[in-house]
Amino acid sequence: MAENRDRFISGLQKAWLAEQASARIYRELAVHEKNESRRRVLLKLAESEVQHSERWAARLRELGAPLPKDRLTLANRVWNWVLVQSGTDNALKRIESTEDEGAEMYESLAGVAPTETDRDAIHTVQQEEQVHSGFAHRAVETAAPQDRLDMILHRESWHKRGGGWIGQAIYGANDGLGSVFGIVSGVAGATAGGHAVLIAGLAGMLASALSMGSGAYLATKAEREVQEAEIKRERREMEIHPDEEREELSLFYQLKGVPEDEAIMLATRLAAQPESALKTLASEELGLSEENYPNPWTAALTASLSTAFGAFIPIVPFFFFGGYPAIIASFIISTLAHFLIGAAKTVVTGLSPWRSGAEMTIVGLGEALITYVLGSMFGPVVGG
Repeated sequence: MAENRDRFISGLQKAWLAEQASARIYRELAVHEKNESRRRVLLKLAESEVQHSERWAARLRELGAPLPKDRLTLANRVWNWVLVQSGTDNALKRIESTEDEGAEMYESLAGVAPTETDRDAIHTVQQEEQVHSGFAHRAVETAAPQDRLDMILHRESWHKRGGGWIGQAIYGANDGLGSVFGIVSGVAGATAGGHAVLIAGLAGMLASALSMGSGAYLATKAEREVQEAEIKRERREMEIHPDEEREELSLFYQLKGVPEDEAIMLATRLAAQPESALKTLASEELGLSEENYPNPWTAALTASLSTAFGAFIPIVPFFFFGGYPAIIASFIISTLAHFLIGAAKTVVTGLSPWRSGAEMTIVGLGEALITYVLGSMFGPVVGG
């Protein structure tokens, strides 16, 4: 009996911490959310999580048990910041991906609950948590018609951009680390960790960063120019065939689940505001938005800096010492960096961080092994 009581108290403390963490991330998302309707829903979700935590805190006090320390570690701060920067919809998807863990936690807690009242409270919170998972749908359904459209466009524009600059930074770091780790391994195999490794690594870092940056700039600039041309064509169609465009708007709304009469009303209202109608048609028909035009300079800066950061990691030890100690140190920190960057990819992919990190580590080690062996084979030939 005493054992069950201790397990119940431990479970309540864990649930209290989880609710505090959820409330914190919802509030942070609300601060950065531009859409007023979505912001209100996020704040309501945060308030609900606070109410859950207060319920568990009250029960812990009844049992004479202390509240655990709610410490926000550096890792927690970094993860929350990354989630917020990746966009509300992506952050909510990552939160939803942890539902199984939360469900298991509450099922376990219900199994050791000492009273029927406790079990009822746990099941009530479980049901409310399940409702939270339908955030996007509920936000759309409860918002005003124009807000519904804005939320839909906001969500879809985020998906089309692939996770924003956070995603670009992660993939840039991935590319830089992989490229220069291979260079360092190959040259180290050929020179046994001589001064040439540092020179080759720095050259590889610079080349990779400039290549990624210029490539991102040109690709993003071309994408923006195409989008601008498409929107200009859509504007001309609205001027020439306004009735057809209004009907098209109505059909788009209906495909989103808006009732037909309300869809017609919204389309008619928007048709009276040409710029708003253009924004809607461009987004629904073409997947474009003037407000979300990709910025070539942002893309270039993100790609360059993140690639340089990833590329710099393998050469750090060679600034301080050389030979095999530097090779071993480079191998260790590069392997760890491969795992961490692979795990960070889950911010945009939603995969398991352990699996993603392990996959990238295996690929990185395989690349390093191949280039090291090749360097060892051809080094004497070139040197001779």
